[in-house]
Formats: sequence, C-alpha cells, structure tokens
Amino acid sequence: MKLLLLGFGQNGKDTVAEYWQEKFGLTFGSSSLTACKVFLFDALKDKYDYTSPIDCFNDRHNHRQEWFDLIKNYNKEDGARLAKTILEKSDCYVGMRNIEEFKASKHLFDLIIWVDAEQRVGTETGSCDIDKSVADIIIDNNGTYEQLKTRLDKLGKILFT
Repeated sequence: MKLLLLGFGQNGKDTVAEYWQEKFGLTFGSSSLTACKVFLFDALKDKYDYTSPIDCFNDRHNHRQEWFDLIKNYNKEDGARLAKTILEKSDCYVGMRNIEEFKASKHLFDLIIWVDAEQRVGTETGSCDIDKSVADIIIDNNGTYEQLKTRLDKLGKILFT
C-alpha cells in the first residue's frame, strides 16, 4: 500500500509517519528531506552557508516559500518526479505541498491522508496550495498526543495488519 500524508506545516505529518514506522514498520520519505538530499542542498548551500544537507533541512522553516518554489521547479517537467523518487524506497510520501504535483502523482497512491491540527496550529498560505478536500481520510490532531496515538493505533491496525 502506498500512502500520501498531507497537511499544513507543523500539523503533525512527520509525527504520524514516525509513529506508524515505530508501531507498524511503515517506511516513509519526507518531501523536504528527500528534496534536500537530491537537489536543494546544492541549490542553497552557498546562499545560506549550509555545511551539510541536514543543516539545510533544519533551516527549512525559515525559507518555506523558497523551498516550495524550488520543489515546484524541480517537478516542472514531470509533476510526479519527487513522488516517484520517494516511492522507489518508501511506502509513504510525507508533505507534498503543491496541487500540480498532487494532480500528477495522485494515481501513485492507494490512500491520501490529511493530518489536521488547524485549530491548534493554524493554516498556511503561499507555501502550500493543497487543502484537506483532496484527502480520503482526515486525522484530527487538534488534541493531545495521547489522543492522536489512540487514533493512529486504530487506523494503523486497519491499514497495516
């Protein structure tokens, strides 16, 4: 099964993927980390004096729009390019942010999940033009971590066992 985890910045996408990895063995690739390793570090290292891909990745929140634009440009010829790269090695793509990339790659996924913490964290504009209307399932992450884990356990048992 191939999954796509979507949601606005800081809404818990990586938390969900990491939890399912630990609990059920899910393999996943983060759009930001993958893009950083594949091309973003090389594109940005001189501009921001990054010393490693991880250094670049850890500073991504300060340059959200720039990252969005560079990833969009990377996918210009093939909207599913980054998705294909991630799915070569992983069962789950975490963090797609561009609607054109989504349209070009949605056929690659069996299930599209939106992680929603909008009441707790807020929404995002500019650097994410996908919304929860494209999702098959919405996971509410507006409560506590314990509440999220309960939801993830229930859904994870259905998906992975």
